[in-house]
Amino acid sequence: MSARARGVAALVLVLAASLAPPARAQADTASPPQPKIGLVLSGGGARGLAHVGVLKVMEREHIPVDVIAGTSMGAIIGGLYASGMSAEDLERELLKISWDAIFASRVARQELSQRRKEEDFEFSPLLELGMRDGELRAPQGTISSRGLEILLRRLTLPARGIDQFDKLPTPYRAVATDMEHGSEVVLSEGDLALAMRSSMSVPGVFAPTDVNERILGDGGLVNNLPVDIARGMGAQRVIAVNVGTPLAGKESLSSLVGLTAQMINILTEQNVQRSIASLHEGEDLLITPNLGTLTASDFDKAKQLIAAGEAAAEALLPQLRRYAVSPLAFADWQLHRTRQAGSVPQIKAIAFEGSENTHPERIQNQLESKPGQPFDTAKAERDARLLASSGDYERVDYHVEQKPDGDTLVFAMDDKPWGPNYFRVGLDLSTDFSGDSSFNLRLSHNRHWLTESGTEWRNQVSIGQTPRIYSELYQPLGFKLGPSNDWFVSAWGEAEHRIINLYNADTGDQLARLGRQSATVGLDIGQPWGRIGEVRLGLVHQEWRITPKLIAANVTTTGDVFNQRWQESGIRLHVVVDQLDYVNFPQSGYRLEFEATDGQQTGGPTVQHASFNRTELQSTYVTSWGVHTLNLHARALVARQPEDSAQGPYTLGGFQQLSGYQQGQLTGNTLAFARATYYRRLHEIPVLTRGYFVGGSLEAGNAWARRGDASFGDLRWAMSAFVGTDTGFGPLYVALGRAQKSDTAVYLFIGRP
Repeated sequence: MSARARGVAALVLVLAASLAPPARAQADTASPPQPKIGLVLSGGGARGLAHVGVLKVMEREHIPVDVIAGTSMGAIIGGLYASGMSAEDLERELLKISWDAIFASRVARQELSQRRKEEDFEFSPLLELGMRDGELRAPQGTISSRGLEILLRRLTLPARGIDQFDKLPTPYRAVATDMEHGSEVVLSEGDLALAMRSSMSVPGVFAPTDVNERILGDGGLVNNLPVDIARGMGAQRVIAVNVGTPLAGKESLSSLVGLTAQMINILTEQNVQRSIASLHEGEDLLITPNLGTLTASDFDKAKQLIAAGEAAAEALLPQLRRYAVSPLAFADWQLHRTRQAGSVPQIKAIAFEGSENTHPERIQNQLESKPGQPFDTAKAERDARLLASSGDYERVDYHVEQKPDGDTLVFAMDDKPWGPNYFRVGLDLSTDFSGDSSFNLRLSHNRHWLTESGTEWRNQVSIGQTPRIYSELYQPLGFKLGPSNDWFVSAWGEAEHRIINLYNADTGDQLARLGRQSATVGLDIGQPWGRIGEVRLGLVHQEWRITPKLIAANVTTTGDVFNQRWQESGIRLHVVVDQLDYVNFPQSGYRLEFEATDGQQTGGPTVQHASFNRTELQSTYVTSWGVHTLNLHARALVARQPEDSAQGPYTLGGFQQLSGYQQGQLTGNTLAFARATYYRRLHEIPVLTRGYFVGGSLEAGNAWARRGDASFGDLRWAMSAFVGTDTGFGPLYVALGRAQKSDTAVYLFIGRP
């Protein structure tokens, strides 16, 4: 039933009461006054969703609530109820939430700029460190609260003009902890959404909030079941609902995570027992839902948790009904709480506050919310995600401020305490259990906002089998060029030493081992295509040298390509459209990448200013149903260059690039490849990973010396089976590969194959 419908129903009951016979009215007048009822809701993470089930039964039994006090998740459920939402409203909203998206460490990858997406192919986004003031820093929480804050902002929008919590439809208090002094903080005024979020700043999970120059953490540390707060608000009878996590058994104390959780639970349980001891037998009521093995992180079991709360209240119906009032009195109470649809604010201006390191006003013209328009919640949420997609902020929130000259839409942002220098670490470890192993340690450094216009400096270093250094200076352009005002220029350079193994294409016998040293510089002008992708057009110059490391005795070579200086200069077009939800084990989306380079090569004994061109196209499409995923990938490359050029050829071989063949076993200037991969996400609870997957692939492809030699009849077939996971250092695979004309290969690697 909608708020409007509930209001109409309550109004009908009240009008009917006014027409009731005088004798009935006299009898009601003579009734003793109803004691003031206080509802106390404890913290407990996802277990706090059980509070909704208790509220459903209380409403059904006509039990009004005069004041509400809550902690952590209890503060969130209690605050939403106090703002005028009914139990039915709460259940409907909570059951349709995608909790994985709410607690995602960053906005959905599809909504990131292509600049933020690209680094995911080199480094896992799960682990990010930073440096500020010469000090290496890490995030204060393991989970982002941004999605939760935006959700609370939307659900409390009807109460946006109320800054005194006693003026809410039901008076309300939230409990938090002053993390500097360890004292209890009772939030009775200010921003309702921020107060609820502050109470749920679980240490090590959510970063604390800064409210009135106080660092606020989870209220459960000091008062997880705030019975005394409800009594201080005038409650004469208390209904307390305790959903706190009980202490774990000995078997859970063998890890750092388990010990940390137990420590917090001990602190919480001690103050909960004091609150329970303060309840008055026969007057107050304690409801403790039987949540069994359901944990504080089981948000995906919202329906089960709500049902458990409902069952616990049902079991105590005789005691609960002591607090019930007549249908008439309850209807009057509901009418008083009914949310009134206020006028839609007209946005007079847009403002940004909180950030010291960035200049978000630079992209104000990219926001959907515009001055002079009516306020639109959906637009404001998308704008908040756009700001968050920059990767610069720990928190992005919005609110509408009522000012003398009109309503202002304010976006509030907290800079990441570990920025603006960001680091990611990557690790490549691989072995095929036949003596061929490799190792690379990779480090990425991003420096954001070198200038007020948004200049960025990106650096990457690899140490190990493939030493590499890369640097790019990226400058957004402040002037309008064509239909877009978000163009950029990019200057970049790279130096790399790579080992190239040459094999007999049919037997897999190694023919040679070569070293290739190269240096490349480029200058691009480009345009982001919103959050869809990016196009770049630029000049590129490369110089390289091939050095023989090992050549088989039965291999004859003129050595013309060895120890010669080669170089090429050309113009490069690069287009990418990327809407994958994840780089490793994606579960939905697509990606298209096209690159074409045209220019001149020089070097070697015979090549003098010969022309070349290379064209490559890659595509990926991913779809899922339930825990099952189908990933389709195709790649084609054609290179036209001098026959004795040392730039190529291009290769196939290795895990999921014709699994079972040696890495780089098939070579040529023309390449075609296609792969269909199936994987299933396992139900095991992930630890330091996004999840565990099991699957397999079917692959087909080949490489030819010339385009005219390519033939579908020459395609080679391969397959793989694997178990994998997405870790903070990259994907981890244990796999078997089997290919036509090749032995079975065993793979174990983390990072890039």
